[in-house]
Amino acid sequence: MERRSIGAGALTVGAVGLGCMPMSWAYTPSRRRGEESLATVHAALDLGANLLDTADLYGPFTNELLLGRVLRERRTEAFVSAKVGLRAGEQHVVADGRPGYVRRACDASLRRLRTDVIDLFQLHRVDPDVPVEETWGAMAELVGAGKVRALGFCALGAGAGPGAGRRGDRAYRVTLRHLERIQQVFPVSAVQAELSVWSPEAARQLLPWCTARGVGLLAAMPLGSGFLTGTLRPGEGFEWEDVRARHPRFTAESMAANQVLVAGLRRVARRHGPLVTAAQVALAWVLAQGPQVVPVPGADRAHWAVENARAAEVLLTAGDLAEIAALPAAVGAWDSAGD
Repeated sequence: MERRSIGAGALTVGAVGLGCMPMSWAYTPSRRRGEESLATVHAALDLGANLLDTADLYGPFTNELLLGRVLRERRTEAFVSAKVGLRAGEQHVVADGRPGYVRRACDASLRRLRTDVIDLFQLHRVDPDVPVEETWGAMAELVGAGKVRALGFCALGAGAGPGAGRRGDRAYRVTLRHLERIQQVFPVSAVQAELSVWSPEAARQLLPWCTARGVGLLAAMPLGSGFLTGTLRPGEGFEWEDVRARHPRFTAESMAANQVLVAGLRRVARRHGPLVTAAQVALAWVLAQGPQVVPVPGADRAHWAVENARAAEVLLTAGDLAEIAALPAAVGAWDSAGD
């Protein structure tokens, strides 16, 4: 598989990564199967999709434990991306950027992942009660201690969750201010943000900053939380624990209106061959945004991990990209309730 550089070329990963969150968190609880999840990770590594993206929040903790079972055997083949800064409270998720917590959380993640070092340690969210420089400084100390190789920052922007949507521009401005501040403390190697055909804002607002500094952009939710695969149907509904059940873009009305996006991706896919899928075209679009952009699609089945990894073989033409750019904007604001 093609390799891509992040962090001014200091780190290289496969062109497509594997988001491990769906195996333990957020989506369709009834589909979670430990052995199938393990097979998914192995399948991704077999094809060179070596960036494994996890977080202590996912589960919580169970996602890292799951990956630890794979890393025990195949650590040298994997690029481990973990996160810190969010923890599950009794009824909701809370940000925690206290330096002492960051150090303890890192040690706990290392134990669960069964590794001596995390390749990329990302700040999941900024704690509003702790100066971001203090949190980032504690993370930088972990690099000096040899527990972490590089640091990344997860951006909150349009489509990233509550408080985004119409206020996405403002959220990205806040992200850029945070990036400028922490860059003065220790170099940022990667920024993770939602980037997909139906949420392209990060390519316009964050990618220029990354490109100018040799910083990688990890594209979260590049398949639109599953919608751009074309496998979701309006009106089918979601399990109550599935986060999509509360997203405005996943109401039956919004999903019906947004079918035009899937239809457009399928048209492009047909031109590239009978085996090319809408999902692969969606990932190829993300890859076409820049040489340091790495899509990190989630998967909890081996055949999906294989399909996603092979998206790197789909090379979109200028005409393809123009056709995708002409598709209508997605219907359904991510949030209309304020910050």
